[in-house]
Parts: sequence; structure tokens; C-alpha cells
Amino acid sequence: MNYDSIKIIPQWKELLKDEFEKPYFNQIKTHYTQAKAKGEIIYPPAKLTFNALNLTPPKKVKIVILGQDPYHGSFVHNGMEIPQAMGLSFSVPKCVPIPPSLKNIYKELNLSIGVSIPSHGDLTQWCEKGVLLLNAIFSVKKANAGSHAYFGWENFSDSIIRAISIHCDKIIFMLWGNYAKKKASLIDTNKHIIITAPHPSPLAQGFVGSGVFLKAQEALKKLGKEPMDWEIKD
Repeated sequence: MNYDSIKIIPQWKELLKDEFEKPYFNQIKTHYTQAKAKGEIIYPPAKLTFNALNLTPPKKVKIVILGQDPYHGSFVHNGMEIPQAMGLSFSVPKCVPIPPSLKNIYKELNLSIGVSIPSHGDLTQWCEKGVLLLNAIFSVKKANAGSHAYFGWENFSDSIIRAISIHCDKIIFMLWGNYAKKKASLIDTNKHIIITAPHPSPLAQGFVGSGVFLKAQEALKKLGKEPMDWEIKD
């Protein structure tokens, strides 16, 4: 897979056009291409690398949920190996078991605003409703967590957060865990609202019961926007 064949929709390309000319972005492409040349299996599949951007154009963004690293595992379904990672933070394909962090996200949704818990972990429907499920790092080597952190992806994801802060209006940024909270400095709080919480991982404590989704609904109302429909249909 040639890196240059991985596509981003025109709306994001225009908003981020200066980033694609910077040295760090060429470094990302070089690292990615070299990893493929060495035979690395990279998650998510190449066509889903920018899935979060492609599903949620800039003008449609209402809420940003920031993750860190793509899932590096896979699941065998009907004899086929399916990557957990699908280019959306916290989301997995429908046929893949729901990961522990996402189970806690669903528990908190149900607890705080009464949303029924879905039977699958595919969050695509949220993206279509205006939730940008952005990972700070866009790729990972199979079975090797954090393996592409050195590629330079964080420069790119930081630029996305800055661009949203500058060019979009009245966005809710949901920053869960210490890693995500560090991104608060990129966001203009005169224009946008930041909602923080512990990470939803079972290894952390305090996400379930934090009221983050209720806070998001209240923040949207404060900003004069319609509440988010968090329901995920089976």
C-alpha cells in the first residue's frame, strides 16, 4: 500500500492544507511506507487510517472525543482475522467483542442519560451525528501498542485540534484521562467547552459516575445547540 493512496476528504484537506507541506508530515509518510516495506501488519487497515476525518467533516463537528493509540489486537470471526482498530477512537467493528473501555463508556451513557447499551462496539453512527472520534496516533503495528508513536502523528492530531479550535464554533471537547487532558492548551475556551474525566479504562477509576455525557448535553444546550442523540441502533 502506497501511503499517498490513503485518502482524506476535501473539506479536511483544505482546512489542513498547510500541514501536508510541513517536514513532520513527510516524516510520517516515510515511516509508514518503510514499515509497510518491512512487512509490518499495520492497524487500522490503510483505507481506514483517516476514517474519523472522512466520516465527520469539519462543518459537522459538534463534539470531539480524543483517544490515544489505535487498538493493536484482532479477533477471528468466521475464520477471518478482523482488526479491532477501525480509525475511530474507542470503536471496533460490529463483529468484534466490545473492549473494556468502551463497555465503561456505554455504562456511563446508560447511567447518566439513560441511553440503552448497544450490542456492538461500532461507533460510526456517532460520527455521522457530529462526533469526531479522533485518535492522537493514527496507526500501530499489529500486537505492538504504541509502536508508531515516533512517526510524528501527534503533530498532525494536535494540528487538527488547533484547526477545530480556530475555525469551528462552539465545540465540546471531551478529554478523558491525563494524556487527553494535556491537549486542553490547544483549545480556545472562550469559544469552546472542555469536559474532562478519568480514562474509561477499568485500570483507571472514576469514569463511570462522572456524568460526562450529561455534562455534554448541558453544554450543548448552553451553546444553543440541540442535544446529542447518543443512541446506537443495532
